[in-house]
Amino acid sequence: MNVLIINGSPRMNGNTTIAVNEMVKVFEAEGVNAEVVQIGNKDVRGCIACGSCFSKGKCVFDDVVNELAPKFEAADGLVAATPVYYASANATLIACLDRLFYSTHFDKTMKVGASVAVARRGGCSATFDELNKYFTICNMPIASSQYWNSVHGREQGQAEQDLEGLQTMRVLARNMTFLMKSIALGKEQFGLPEKEEWQPTHFIR
Repeated sequence: MNVLIINGSPRMNGNTTIAVNEMVKVFEAEGVNAEVVQIGNKDVRGCIACGSCFSKGKCVFDDVVNELAPKFEAADGLVAATPVYYASANATLIACLDRLFYSTHFDKTMKVGASVAVARRGGCSATFDELNKYFTICNMPIASSQYWNSVHGREQGQAEQDLEGLQTMRVLARNMTFLMKSIALGKEQFGLPEKEEWQPTHFIR
């Protein structure tokens, strides 16, 4: 089992890292290979809807997004973690996910997704919902925990004091591991769900 964790924080070893590392400990104990890539401190521009990825097989902007693409394809699960800015994810992470999901044309069906939001106080639920949209449009089941996947802390290291938040991260990692392993067994026995031909409908008459 392989999990790709994208850390959208621009701060090295900040509170988002504390949340992510709590998951990594569980993944390692469960025999799951977890790779963390921090992209919040990188120069990532947004998608320009040029469509070049359909002919090139990758995004026209050759940066960390194209580096993440094969890792995402090989992964059984994806975790998107971010600090909260104005009740939203870090803009760099959003730019990365927009391009990563749009420019990768491999089937993402039944890869397990999980989102993590870290904030001083509010905005975690809105950010949690925002990130889950990437999974639910791609036939990716979402791993849940005992609470919405959030950890609180303002100054560097304060997330260590959010004992419930850290427990939520551990439960999330265990549930995600169980779901990935269960899906792997299901694929062996039953295969993936039947695919219908896409019926695109536009709301212009």
